[in-house]
Amino acid sequence: MKFKHTFHVFVDNFSVTFKQLSYRLVILVVALGISWGCLTPFIKEFINSEALNSLLSGVQNFVSQLLKGNVSELPTISESVALAYEQLLHLLNTRITEIVLMGLMMLALIIVEKWFTGLGNYTTAAIINDKMALRKTSPFLRTLISNFKEAALYNLIYVPLSVLYDVLIAALALVSLFYMMHGIAYFFVILFLFTLIMLLAIAVKMTFTCDWLPALIRGKMGQKRSIAYTFSRKGKRTTEVFSTFIILELIILALNVMAFVFTFGVGLLVTLPASFVILICYEMVNYYDDRDLKFFLDKFTIIKPEKERVVTREQFFRGEDPDDEQ
Repeated sequence: MKFKHTFHVFVDNFSVTFKQLSYRLVILVVALGISWGCLTPFIKEFINSEALNSLLSGVQNFVSQLLKGNVSELPTISESVALAYEQLLHLLNTRITEIVLMGLMMLALIIVEKWFTGLGNYTTAAIINDKMALRKTSPFLRTLISNFKEAALYNLIYVPLSVLYDVLIAALALVSLFYMMHGIAYFFVILFLFTLIMLLAIAVKMTFTCDWLPALIRGKMGQKRSIAYTFSRKGKRTTEVFSTFIILELIILALNVMAFVFTFGVGLLVTLPASFVILICYEMVNYYDDRDLKFFLDKFTIIKPEKERVVTREQFFRGEDPDDEQ
């Protein structure tokens, strides 16, 4: 039922998708502008370097002579290509400090960008919670401002941990597949394995962090209690949550790929922000269901648990969990 209710809640809150889109576009434009300004000098110098131009012209000449059948010229051209390649490596070695610093700067920029987009995710979760608990339509910007302190602290903790986890998993997957390439001849098999590893790893991360946002927003638990609650999986049907995230990831991946292929990327303007919204919807539905809290599925439908907990009038209008005092 959680899976079914998730899509009902998503449809009921579909308008927040376009607010997510607008917010993310602003963040993306700013991040790309900063990245372009920082990387342009080095990229221009690299592209205009004699070593790179010699290497490209050598490769082009090699392919041209090979297609013409001038096999006798290939050894000489190969030597020039190898020499240009060594010169290019030497150029990169002389700039290794600058490359490392730029890499660290880009990593810092990615973390900052994810921190800002995380504020949007927190705001989206708060808007969805208001609709589910109180049938209240909350403005995006006002909700962002009113929840800024808690959202900033949440993302200050979550984003670095998430980026570190993603980088480690991606690195381990790439290294593992690199060693497997000697025994696997087909590129699509390698791509399949890499995608499978990443989907499983993301599902694991989301399974163990899915209650964090709802516990903060709906449960009013505070950061420490929310972290302890989300990583405590006792009685939370972890296998069911994990499998649901896998299914949601597959649906999201398929929709985004189709949007990219069949709409030349235009459809991604809707499917990408919608992907984040539907995942947040599942997190909220999962929390409400686990805590036996009733919620609005839509304007005319209220989902009531089998064992409904007593909620005082004050708790209801504040959107508080009846277990908060425990």
